[in-house]
Amino acid sequence: MDHANKYEFADITWYPSRHTAVYKYDFRAPLNASGDGVFDFIGFQANFIFISKSVRGAEKLLENTGTSKGKCLTASATLAFKKLTANGLKNNGLFFTGYPVIGYQGKMQASGSCLYSSTIFTSCAWDPRIKGLFFYESTAIFPASKFGDFIKDVKKLRDINPLNFCGIDNYNGILIRYIKASEAYLGPSEDSIVIDFNYYRANDQFTPRLNQDVWEELEQMAFFKYGAKPHWAKNRNLAFLNVQQKYPKFNAFIDAKKQMDPENVFSGDWSDEILYGKELVKFDGCALEGMCICSEDRHCSPQKGYLCTHGLVYKEARVCRLFINFCQH
Repeated sequence: MDHANKYEFADITWYPSRHTAVYKYDFRAPLNASGDGVFDFIGFQANFIFISKSVRGAEKLLENTGTSKGKCLTASATLAFKKLTANGLKNNGLFFTGYPVIGYQGKMQASGSCLYSSTIFTSCAWDPRIKGLFFYESTAIFPASKFGDFIKDVKKLRDINPLNFCGIDNYNGILIRYIKASEAYLGPSEDSIVIDFNYYRANDQFTPRLNQDVWEELEQMAFFKYGAKPHWAKNRNLAFLNVQQKYPKFNAFIDAKKQMDPENVFSGDWSDEILYGKELVKFDGCALEGMCICSEDRHCSPQKGYLCTHGLVYKEARVCRLFINFCQH
């Protein structure tokens, strides 16, 4: 919280498997300060299409062969590259030459040059037309008072086997940001801390992931043990279970919604499922895509060795774990 209060746009990127945390320090500069810096975040830069396809292909291979050590090697290389290139900061709009990087707010707080790619050979890495990256993103909003205990639990889970966390460190680790308390009906009622983490998603919804149970336990730990609020656009369905109970002004929001949109023009079956936090009817494999929390083995992928069991740190969690490899460890 000291970091949040001292720096206006502070954040921390935590790479659990690497035992590394990267702190961002931002200061306002006077208008007459010299500098034409930009923050062109690496993840949002245009890539050659063959590179995006190759990265996805390598990740699929590591998933299919169950190779956590391979993911750790790529995570280590990714972190080294980010450090070398300052994660996309550029002093003169072209290159990073050293700190501090000084520039105008619109260039330093906005990023996404892949949107302006002018060649047919490059694209955003997640563009579905090129079969590049394909991943989940989970985003949880914690009351600041509970966040320290959550971090301690994540460390306990990480310390069981740090290799299990290399999958998210291949992306952006766990991004930690801060938001102020709000009077908005669906806003946080107290100062809060937000985490984001990305992790591999198979092309087929019924294909389990490497370390499936770890991401499920992390997800359930955040939303159910610590009562984190879900970001409305960045989560799998299970994150919204009973979500209305997390907002004291939820009924006031519903009343305003009915007044502004009495015919439900801007609502639908999917948005109602999310808004009202209703669990869908469970089906075979529903936990793999986050459509349910498993309560039976069939909700996982028993034919591939993934069975429904309890969490390792948060025992109340119900997760799909690969018991073949788990027993070998």
